[in-house]
Amino acid sequence: MNTSDERIARGQRKIDWAVSRMDLLNMLRDEFRNERPFAGHRIGMSIHLEAKTACLAILLRDGGAEVFITGSNPLSTQDDIALALAGEAGISVHARHGVSEDEYVEHLREVLAAKPDLILDDGGDLVRLLHEGDTEGVIGGCEETTTGVDRLRRLDREDLLRFPMFAVNDAKMKYLFDNRYGTGQSVWDGIIRSTNLLVAGKEVLVVGYGWCGRGIAMRAQGLGARVSVCEIDPVKAVEAVMDGFTVAPLVEAIGTADLLITVTGCCDVVTKEALRNANDGLILSNAGHFDVEIDKPALEELAVSTRTVREGICEFTFDDGRRVYLLGDGRLVNLVLADGHPVEIMDISFALQALTLRHIAASGKLSPALYAVPTEVDQRVAWMKLTALGIEIDSLTKAQQAYLGLAP
Repeated sequence: MNTSDERIARGQRKIDWAVSRMDLLNMLRDEFRNERPFAGHRIGMSIHLEAKTACLAILLRDGGAEVFITGSNPLSTQDDIALALAGEAGISVHARHGVSEDEYVEHLREVLAAKPDLILDDGGDLVRLLHEGDTEGVIGGCEETTTGVDRLRRLDREDLLRFPMFAVNDAKMKYLFDNRYGTGQSVWDGIIRSTNLLVAGKEVLVVGYGWCGRGIAMRAQGLGARVSVCEIDPVKAVEAVMDGFTVAPLVEAIGTADLLITVTGCCDVVTKEALRNANDGLILSNAGHFDVEIDKPALEELAVSTRTVREGICEFTFDDGRRVYLLGDGRLVNLVLADGHPVEIMDISFALQALTLRHIAASGKLSPALYAVPTEVDQRVAWMKLTALGIEIDSLTKAQQAYLGLAP
């Protein structure tokens, strides 16, 4: 077996492992094969390309679609998965790990050159590029992430959105599980794998206390860390305090932190001013979609020397001898240095994606706007997950429904 064949076989084993534990996608597979809801459709996907996303692409193909897929981050594509997926009929792969920014954009353009009419985006780069050109024939699409939905809201608010998009990130079965439990576990997976350091007893600083930040802080606490939170939202700051965490401004809290994780979705979060106060030995990592939260140029300016100390870890030595470490070039630590969210979590999110795409395909022509995932889709995924877990729950009686004013 040559090297390429070995990589394909390794990628296929990873896909097989994931699909064997994606109960919801497996429930949908027979349904999609029978109904073929995507027959005649071309689906363009920009998403972190690893084993779980390969399972989603294959499901959409099995539902009748031609699928064209690329990555949504230059460092998150796993080449063995890309090679294995490229061997699947009906799926065109345009992705490679470690591409330059220009190559990354070119891969996006290659997906759009196929003229997809359904879009599945992760972060908003594919939709942004679409809006620079021809959107004729695009029926609609869905967006997976907080960052991508924020970009869509801006387009929708300014009346610039040229086709319907669905905010999958805002569905309850997405943000309550993917953002909180998925990010909470996978971020620590990336940090622990890459550093091989103990978390217990360390001072962890979580910058941003949305659902992702909550999950990261919760898992850090469970690993025995002392956790502090930085926030700009007073309500979230109070929540963090009530959850048992210390809350402080970043320029102060960074002075005692051993590990810092940004998860805000904003730019210029860890600034030069903050970095000047960094604790010696501070490990910096990012869990936001883009590598703009930690000021990398400022790190370069402050450093008198840099070196790679472990794969994915760069050491910056300041003129006073302090050392600061950046994980994964400031990109998504859970995908650059690990495998992303757990299989069972992405099974939930991808079931939402698949059913939302089916809803779009079946809805005919919708007006350009940002839409919520239909409640019935969100509820169906919840019921599917309960079924997969073998769990039954109670239901309201007719008398209870009447008491609450609900239709029977």
